[in-house]
Amino acid sequence: MSKPFYITTAISYPNGPPHIGHAYEAIATDAIARFQRLSGRDVRFQTGTDEHGLKMAQAATAKGISPQELADEMANQFIVMCDKLNVSYDRFIRTTEAEHHKASQAIWQAMEANGDLYLDKYEGWYSVRDEAYYDESELIEAEGEGGAKEKLSPQGTPVEWTVEESWFFRLSKYQEPLLKLFKETPGFLKPDSRRNEMIKFVEGGLNDLSISRTSFDWGVKVPGSENHVMYVWVDALTNYLTGLGYPQETDLYPKYWSEGGDMAHIIGKDIVRFHTIYWPAFLMSANLPLPKQVFGHGFLLNRGEKMSKSVGNVVDPIALADAFGVDQLRYFLLSEVVFGKDGTYSTEMIVTKTNADLANNFGNLAQRSLSMIAKNCDGKVPEAGPKTDAEEQLASDMTACFSNIKTLMSNGEFPIHAAIDLLRERLSATNQYFADQAPWALRKTDPARADTVLYYTAESIRQLAIMLRWVIPESCDKMLDLLGQDMDKRDFGHLTDAIVSGLTLPAPSGIFPRLEMPEADG
Repeated sequence: MSKPFYITTAISYPNGPPHIGHAYEAIATDAIARFQRLSGRDVRFQTGTDEHGLKMAQAATAKGISPQELADEMANQFIVMCDKLNVSYDRFIRTTEAEHHKASQAIWQAMEANGDLYLDKYEGWYSVRDEAYYDESELIEAEGEGGAKEKLSPQGTPVEWTVEESWFFRLSKYQEPLLKLFKETPGFLKPDSRRNEMIKFVEGGLNDLSISRTSFDWGVKVPGSENHVMYVWVDALTNYLTGLGYPQETDLYPKYWSEGGDMAHIIGKDIVRFHTIYWPAFLMSANLPLPKQVFGHGFLLNRGEKMSKSVGNVVDPIALADAFGVDQLRYFLLSEVVFGKDGTYSTEMIVTKTNADLANNFGNLAQRSLSMIAKNCDGKVPEAGPKTDAEEQLASDMTACFSNIKTLMSNGEFPIHAAIDLLRERLSATNQYFADQAPWALRKTDPARADTVLYYTAESIRQLAIMLRWVIPESCDKMLDLLGQDMDKRDFGHLTDAIVSGLTLPAPSGIFPRLEMPEADG
């Protein structure tokens, strides 16, 4: 019996509408969650919004509304995005929820009880945009307006010198435990390049961390210090526990966290430090189990350039989905981007890729073969005659493909793109089988052999639709509808349940329309 599996995205900071980077993380995490569900595992998938902090307060002020009004408005946009992109989350968490405030205060009190919090004065550099504190040695110098020198964070964001009373967390105390975690549990942080970066950072020495603010009040109140609100990352990271009912006694927490269920945080590479240094240190302090894995994926680039509002190349994912199709967008992002590395996209790339793989390869194969069944077999799955070497090869290659995909997706690296490459090879091979056997010609000379070819083509399409269902769920379900497959026979456990001869099929219809190249790229 496989362990339960808990998977999360980072919660999105909703001081602006969702962009394609948010969509990519949600889609990739959804694909992993769906793969695990199709494998028969008990999966819980959580996403949400991180609604506190100075950035939100400032964005609300600029709009002339309260932070809560802004949070409500923007959180809804992220929910709409997830629903539009067929993201199968079990829980959408908002950090403004009362139960999340209780969870954040509970972990705070656990850290305090362990002697790891103390009151002092913070003086140092703070980036509002990153919601992060930086040491002087981490800053970079850039030329500002009029040639004046200005200090920027490692991410290139403005920093400001901040002085205020603050609660501190004894992060320095956890330097050696964290190094031990990285070195003795290499699977904790993937890819390995990110783990090496964090080892180097920790080896450089850890300073105690300022974890409260008094200069604004939009956040979770610090227990016993009502004029302080928690540093946004303390409450943001706690969301992963809140969604399982912590600190209450619930069924979810022991199943997915404390009793050793498998789990993974899927996050962007720019927030690895928060998730693999601050978060495990907080959990160690609170005597809580650590997450099993953190995976830091790369950035999605618009024609090779990082997206920014100032450049004007930020793209609305819902507009892309409306223009090209939800599954077309999902397929492109999951197949084109090497998971863990930066990837690039353009509308031309989306059109070219999805036309080649989905319209020409998968869709055309299904349309041609199912139309022949409708026309020549009274719309019923034909009887299969004896297998030739061609059918034996088709079947054994399909079995090997699934075995290889399972191996790939269980190694902790989640090489989604490589798994899809294997499926694309099988699609092409099935097309080649169909073309080589030419059932339209056989129909005139050997109708029984033509029926056999149509049967094994339909069976291959059935298996491919099941194996691709975690990537493009809606389209694969339409394909399985055309093959007359019950909803409860569409997971990996039913791959070996061959399609039944004599089954009446609905009239075939196209699933992947060819996309047109846009006149002007938006």
